[in-house]
Amino acid sequence: MEGHSPIKFFAGRASTYLAEKIANEFGTPLGRTSVYQFSDGEFQPAYDESVRGCTVFIIQSTFPPGDNLMELLMLVDAAKRASADKVVAVIPYFGFARQDRKDRPRAAIGAKLVANLLTSSGVDRIMTMDLHADQLQGFFDVPVDHLYASALFVPYIKKLELDNLAIAAPDMGGTKRANAYSRFLNASMVICYKLRKKPNVVEEIKAIGDIEGRNIVIVDDMVDTAGTITFAAGMMKSEGAKSVTVVATHAVLSGPAYERIEQSPIDEVIVTDTIPLKQESNKIKVISVAAHFADVIEKVYNFKSISDTFLN
Repeated sequence: MEGHSPIKFFAGRASTYLAEKIANEFGTPLGRTSVYQFSDGEFQPAYDESVRGCTVFIIQSTFPPGDNLMELLMLVDAAKRASADKVVAVIPYFGFARQDRKDRPRAAIGAKLVANLLTSSGVDRIMTMDLHADQLQGFFDVPVDHLYASALFVPYIKKLELDNLAIAAPDMGGTKRANAYSRFLNASMVICYKLRKKPNVVEEIKAIGDIEGRNIVIVDDMVDTAGTITFAAGMMKSEGAKSVTVVATHAVLSGPAYERIEQSPIDEVIVTDTIPLKQESNKIKVISVAAHFADVIEKVYNFKSISDTFLN
């Protein structure tokens, strides 16, 4: 590694559990930080060891509350002010990604604002996984390494050895993702069409494709309230599906999500650890992204191509 600045890993408080696993997979200890907490709730993160001349990887998902994003921005700022050579923000779950356009008048475009904030904080590179929309990469003026959880999920689905497999997109926006999975798994495809009257509430859902007698795997980038996937699973079981498995990268799982999953006909929900689970569930299985991130970080750090980490 001649000519390289030393590498150091640090974590925001929301993602310490994952950062420890990534650093362990990489073979280096997680760096020390501390957060000074003011009595009014304001906080100030700091590094408890030198980062001068280092390539610093800061691991923090930006799920709510907004403090998680703010802490990441402040850690980037602190590293730049402490003369780090390069600062890479590793954001396994990129919050605000659903706000990628104006879907109604006078609305904010939160994803672009967050991209601007990260750039302004001095970040040199972004590493993330399964953005809500691929085009969000264009919101940044720094390199973006966009990882896909399909590299973990496809081998897992193959191990299930499901016959008559069909990959389902839970909505029209997920057809590209479902098509990629169906290609990797040599499976047929089902597309769901949902009608919403208001956010997070599905009024009606219909499917295009053959469901009867098939083992269905619904693929999505995230599960939030679980309304769509449980609605879709119920519809598919009523139309003769043998089983319904859900594969989703980010376990947002807000509001009644856990209760809905437990009460639904879904056989299993497979997620990653980009977001920590709020509670345990017999129906939810977690696959860690730590080894995958560690592998890509090693390649980026050593100026190697990362194209072989993607399924072809």
